[in-house]
Amino acid sequence: MSSVAVLTPESFAEHRSGLKDQELTGCVPEDEAYIPTYLEAFPPLPEKGAPGEKAGEPAPAWGGRIRPIKASVITQVFHVPLEERRYKDNSQFGEGEEAKVCLDIMQRTGAHIELSLAKDQGLSIMVTGKLDSVMKARKEIVARLQTQASATVAIPKEHHRFVIGKNGEKMQELELKTATKIAIPRPDDPSANIRITGTKEGIEKARHEILLISAEQDKRAVERLSLEKVFHPFIAGAHNRLVQELSQETGARISIPPPSLPKDEIVITGEKEAVALALNRIRAIYDDKKRKTTTISVEVKKSQHKYIIGPKGNTLQEILETTGVSVEMPPLDSGSETIILRGEPDKLGPALTQVYAKAKSVMVVEVTAPAWLHRFIIGKKGQNIGRITQQLPRVHIEFTDGEERISLEGPTEEVELAQAQIQEIIKDLLVRMDYTEVIIDQRFHRHLIGKNGANINRIKEQYKVSVRIPQDSERSGLVRIEGDPKGVQLARRELLEMVQRMENERTKDLIVEQKFHRTIIGQKGEKIKEVRDKFPEVIINFPDPAQKSDIVQLRGPKNEVEKCAKFLQKIIADLIENSFSLSVPIFKQFHKNIIGKGGANIKKIREETNTKIDLPTENSNSEMIVITGKKSNSEAARDRILAIQRELANIKEAEVTIPAKLHNSLIGSKGCLVRSVMEDCGGVHIHFPSEGSGSDKVTIRGPAGEVEKAKKQLLQLAEEKQVNNFTAELQAKPEYHKFLIGRGGTNIRRVRDKTGARIIFPSPDDTEQELITIVGKEEAVLLAQKELESLVKNLDDVVEDSMVVDVRHHRHFVCRRGQVLRELGEEYGGVAVSFPRTGANSQRVTLKGAKDCVDAAKKRIQEIIEDLESQVSVEVAIPQRHHRAIMGPKGCRIQYITREHEVQIKFPERDDSSAGQEASPHENGEVSPEAEFVPRKCDTIVISGRAEKCELAKAALLALVPITEDVEVSYELHRYIIGQKGSGIRKMMEEYEVNIWVPQPEKQLDVIKVTGLVAHVERAKQGLLERVKELQAEQEDRALRSFKVTMSVEPKFHPKIIGRKGAVISQIRKDHDVSIQFPDKGDEQQDLIVISGYERNVEEARQAIQQLVAELQEMVSQDVHLDPRTHARIIGARGKAIRKLMEEFKVDIRFPQPGSDEPDKVTVMGLPETVDNAIDHLLNLEEEYMLSVTETETLAAYMKPPSRYGGGGGGAGGLDDGSGGPAKGFVVRDAPWNAAGNKAPDMSSAEDFPTFGTGVAPKQTSAWGPKKF
Repeated sequence: MSSVAVLTPESFAEHRSGLKDQELTGCVPEDEAYIPTYLEAFPPLPEKGAPGEKAGEPAPAWGGRIRPIKASVITQVFHVPLEERRYKDNSQFGEGEEAKVCLDIMQRTGAHIELSLAKDQGLSIMVTGKLDSVMKARKEIVARLQTQASATVAIPKEHHRFVIGKNGEKMQELELKTATKIAIPRPDDPSANIRITGTKEGIEKARHEILLISAEQDKRAVERLSLEKVFHPFIAGAHNRLVQELSQETGARISIPPPSLPKDEIVITGEKEAVALALNRIRAIYDDKKRKTTTISVEVKKSQHKYIIGPKGNTLQEILETTGVSVEMPPLDSGSETIILRGEPDKLGPALTQVYAKAKSVMVVEVTAPAWLHRFIIGKKGQNIGRITQQLPRVHIEFTDGEERISLEGPTEEVELAQAQIQEIIKDLLVRMDYTEVIIDQRFHRHLIGKNGANINRIKEQYKVSVRIPQDSERSGLVRIEGDPKGVQLARRELLEMVQRMENERTKDLIVEQKFHRTIIGQKGEKIKEVRDKFPEVIINFPDPAQKSDIVQLRGPKNEVEKCAKFLQKIIADLIENSFSLSVPIFKQFHKNIIGKGGANIKKIREETNTKIDLPTENSNSEMIVITGKKSNSEAARDRILAIQRELANIKEAEVTIPAKLHNSLIGSKGCLVRSVMEDCGGVHIHFPSEGSGSDKVTIRGPAGEVEKAKKQLLQLAEEKQVNNFTAELQAKPEYHKFLIGRGGTNIRRVRDKTGARIIFPSPDDTEQELITIVGKEEAVLLAQKELESLVKNLDDVVEDSMVVDVRHHRHFVCRRGQVLRELGEEYGGVAVSFPRTGANSQRVTLKGAKDCVDAAKKRIQEIIEDLESQVSVEVAIPQRHHRAIMGPKGCRIQYITREHEVQIKFPERDDSSAGQEASPHENGEVSPEAEFVPRKCDTIVISGRAEKCELAKAALLALVPITEDVEVSYELHRYIIGQKGSGIRKMMEEYEVNIWVPQPEKQLDVIKVTGLVAHVERAKQGLLERVKELQAEQEDRALRSFKVTMSVEPKFHPKIIGRKGAVISQIRKDHDVSIQFPDKGDEQQDLIVISGYERNVEEARQAIQQLVAELQEMVSQDVHLDPRTHARIIGARGKAIRKLMEEFKVDIRFPQPGSDEPDKVTVMGLPETVDNAIDHLLNLEEEYMLSVTETETLAAYMKPPSRYGGGGGGAGGLDDGSGGPAKGFVVRDAPWNAAGNKAPDMSSAEDFPTFGTGVAPKQTSAWGPKKF
């Protein structure tokens, strides 16, 4: 047989077919059975394909379907023997590396490739396409699929350059022509051998060409003899023996071009005498054969030519050897069927007889039958086809999937008999079987098929029919149903009913804001799954997030779609209601109190009000807390948060009634006016009602005094707006603003008091940084504008002035990258202050800017100098170990003291050498009584500034010295305070800003030390004591929960008590709030179950388990023996079927483990009545599934190659009949391994006889019809 793999760029399908030969029992006696020859049993593949084969002729059994030649399209066929195949693995044909390589070549070249595999596992490759595509594909196929043999040819070193040619052109041409790789040694290499790598045919051609080149350059005699190519076989002799004898006798080298090379020139090289002698002998043979031989022509079907040629032309050589007649075959790529026999007249007859015998040794016939009839022709369990193969064992019958033909191959008489019988079966089936075609809109096809083919497979199984639904690419609505007439009609009716139901479907689009899509779908699709389960007939499609679409599509039956739409709209309405959001301004310092210890406060508010509360991050400047949820819930949460703030500080809330029409004017452009009021009044919060609400109430929240101040200003502004609302704007450079405002706001306050107008400067976030707004009565605004313009004009008049500053004070102004000078410039209208360079020995300082700014800056510099001259230095002795704590994170505490008291603080260099030799700790700011604290240089901190401010700074520094206090905490609670990986103690230290020291466990001390600032330590002590109380309460509760009861339950009941995936025991634990422990596998007492928890709960759990055991004791266990081949069907995909069965009968079913001693033993456990019912049901299932299993195995047997099994094959029954004794194998005569010196192959060897086409399920539907499992 042959297996064919047809590969195209669009599709890739493996074709596996064949019939399993079986032993004939009782048909023909063994001594009378015909034993075929090796060549009869295994006819070889041709060297090349036959593209010119006519459409009406039967294709060879192993030949691919060859496309007819079209204009500009050529076909090349070539053979790769088994020994030359690169990939010889035992994988399924059409699935291994060969298939991948061919697909890759097709995609790259655009050529069409067909692979055929014969009995000897040789490979025939047919390439079809345009000339350039075929040549490229052929070159790649030879390089990638055929093993690259190598050979060497020795020619004189001086001839190498002639093989290479000019610029290597000759060698490149030779490599391309012969599809080989030629390696010529380097000039400095003494070797004269040229290595040729490629196929055997290519190596032979290349070797011939290289020898010709060498012979031309050889100084010895070279003779070229042009003789008609038809006489070359007589000169070469059978198997080239005659030419080899001539070479040995004469000593000359004779090169005859191979048959595949269209040359008639024979080249003889060697010594002159030897060449002359060989030339005479060849001429004598040629003259003799030309005189004596004659020819006859015969017509033989093209498909039979391969049997005449034989493997590698061996049959032609045998005819030449036995009869002396040369058989001239037409080229395989020509359409000619004429064969010419050339030889002596008396020998032509026997030769012709041999040619006809070889041609007619095997006959190939095709019988036309609709593809849907194939499985009926084969018959149930292969009965129909089995009868034919039993009667005619040498006939091979091949069914091809999807094609309306059946191929028969074998001896002529037997093939004709088989053809007649199959045609009779087809005729009978066409009368009894039926088919119908239905036009169904293509949009319904995928719904008819169902998920993973569920719908269509059910229809096929139920009505025993075959249903063909066209692929989407075919754009066809024609659905074909084939099979029993009654089943065809029923299947047709059901398909039309399904289509009618689908036509009644409707589609509805819901508009849902995209922000709600993820909420409706839920985490991992849990929420939308609930909706789909509620409305299983409705398909819900959400748009892709990238599309930014709000349309959710519903599709299904009209009524169900409407119900689903209403349900979703209700969900959406709830979401919209719960998405109400409001912002609450809370002073930043109170945010941590809103959160509470461990998030307790905020968590409680969230849970009780059912809202989402978001606080700004710690490094954010925002004070807004955002609350999201239902409106009423959000307002309740806001009130609770505000109540916390009021409790924490003297926060007062006041309401002011201001007409709504004035709100916008009071807020001002981009909120500038109301912002200026809030800044003036110590950062109070002013909240105006939302626009359109119609409310006149304005809320002011903040410290009591500031609230009153803001209330007064707002009322004043409102009054001004009502009486005479006038606004003016003024432009001034941003660097002038600070000077206009003045130090502490003195300048701007003076203007306000003088004119009565409100002056608003832009905030850092405003885009118009130069715009100053003046609001008030018209005359007041104009007066203020005049004052400010006068100031700005003076600032625009740039003057340059100088002053004298002692050199020793220069460093103070220019140190820290000129920070003091930068502050002067910012404060005094951008005045530029220039100090002389270091080392210039000059005291003159230059100031440049507006006259008023320069004068003010000079005055300020003079004040700074007076401060510097009146400065003193104060030393503070604080142990070095406390310096880091005093500085604070990133030096923030020192920076605050420096800025607050206007002093300089200098810390000493760190002295690490004496770090471990310090005296006892400096606790509570006092010297330890055990040892006198002796200040060292590294302990002394120097404070510089005015005397009174230095004293204040010194007091502030000493207040930062940490103290240590002991807290009595029982040793047993230490580990709970520390927490997992120190998380508990770390949290307390961060919350209270202290350091907490817990003694080592081995010391077992009942003391915990808390170190930090006095206020922090006090708070930490309180927090620690509260934590101790909580832990003590937990210990008491733990003691109550530690009540234990041990009960004895037979181990066989343990799995039932635990339940599937622990479902039963988990429910008991949850219901009774207990812990239940089962014995480990290695425990001695396997029957003890330990229950722990509250005493009452433990008792209830024990009773629940006892009740469960009592029910289990009523159950019985029975074994039933089921064929292991049916187990998988009974269990179902992922155990779905067996779970359903166990739920239906209320039993537990256990199947044996792989490798069990009793693979067919199945255990059923439950109540007696349910166990009996379940066993009856299992036996019925086994009987039903065994029919399918037996049928499938029988069909599979016929699909396997006959060469894998016993000889002539008796039918299906031969598989199971063990009474006939051991199989004797398939016997042939004249096999290669019977020749002298050869060894017969090992039939059990996987290498000699690899498994082919078994063990892997075909991807396409079998010709035998759909599988029933």
